[in-house]
Amino acid sequence: MRDFVEHYLHVLSSRDICAIQNFFAEEVDWYVPGNEGLVSWIGTRSTKDEILDFFADLWKQTQPLTARIDHILVDGNFAVVGGEFSSKILRSEKTLNSIFSIQLTVENGFITRYRFLEDSYAVSEAYKLDH
Repeated sequence: MRDFVEHYLHVLSSRDICAIQNFFAEEVDWYVPGNEGLVSWIGTRSTKDEILDFFADLWKQTQPLTARIDHILVDGNFAVVGGEFSSKILRSEKTLNSIFSIQLTVENGFITRYRFLEDSYAVSEAYKLDH
């Protein structure tokens, strides 16, 4: 399981949408909490196609600056990844700094449950346009 997670993180960092799709089941219990009314990539998803749309939208609107993985904890088919990242929100030109946690469950070689937890307040603030 740890090798699976490390491989996923490597592919995720390369922003290779074709390779990422191979990690997800057709149906996925996906949730990224936050202000769904403001930030388009926040919220729930349930299909592989919706998840690919998530990544396409996120990558169109952000520029990665830094990322650090602090921990990968594995318990059977469940893993938690913790770390910190910094991204530029292209819409506002603001820098977002956040800790994060990814919780994922893998069944039959595919991710079936996914939670991405970050500083959702900081995401909303960075996404807002100052007037």
